[in-house]
Amino acid sequence: MTAAITPPVDVRRAGVRLATSVDWLDSKHSFSFGQHYDPDNTHHGVLLVNNDDTVSPGQGFDTHPHRDMEIVTWVLRGSLVHQDSMGHSGVIYPGLAQRMSAGTGILHSEKNDSWRLTGSQVPEHSDPVRFIQMWVLPDESGVTPGYEQLEVEDELIRGGLVPVASGMRKHRGHSAIRINNAGAALYVARMRPGDSVTLPESPYLHLFVAEGAVDLEDAGRLSEGDAVRFTATGGQRLTATDQPAEVLVWEMHTRLGG
Repeated sequence: MTAAITPPVDVRRAGVRLATSVDWLDSKHSFSFGQHYDPDNTHHGVLLVNNDDTVSPGQGFDTHPHRDMEIVTWVLRGSLVHQDSMGHSGVIYPGLAQRMSAGTGILHSEKNDSWRLTGSQVPEHSDPVRFIQMWVLPDESGVTPGYEQLEVEDELIRGGLVPVASGMRKHRGHSAIRINNAGAALYVARMRPGDSVTLPESPYLHLFVAEGAVDLEDAGRLSEGDAVRFTATGGQRLTATDQPAEVLVWEMHTRLGG
């Protein structure tokens, strides 16, 4: 029997994503997650989760556990309040990268705590928050839990693919939060209409269009929520269309299981 071969450029459209929808949460899953399980869609490289979450004002994820996972959160709109059992707390907003290393075990909560004043000057919860949460397998299990956040807005304004989370040696000294995986890095690009970037070459690459639309060389137009999984390729040109775009790119030099 011939084994199935993963296509080197595998386009996954936004509309085929698995979804979780409750009264306060709209979540789209690029990979199997929670009650949604597809044995043929569990990960790419070491990326196990790429969730596109929108949380209603005043709502969020109550305290829950994690273990042995590098969790990177990137906010697109609004703000998200993080608190955990190690005493870390912070507000995550667009342009600020956050990483939580679950390691031996950690409890945390994530809430949309946005407020505004009404006409009578009474504060009320206001806007939804939209964020992408990504889970990457660490190099080793049982590390000490940790937390880091870093403002990268200035780097994003300069353009290009900006490393915002990395464990790779080549990014040491850059403005990037550290993750416990020496073969993985997350890049973000905010692109004006007509801007282009070149994707890195890597054994495994994951591209997610967070906002706007782009043209991918040799593959065509990609819209918000679309993703592409690259295997043993890279170097393609990515160009924003007639509207601004924001893309997230994982470069990975290993995969789940080796």
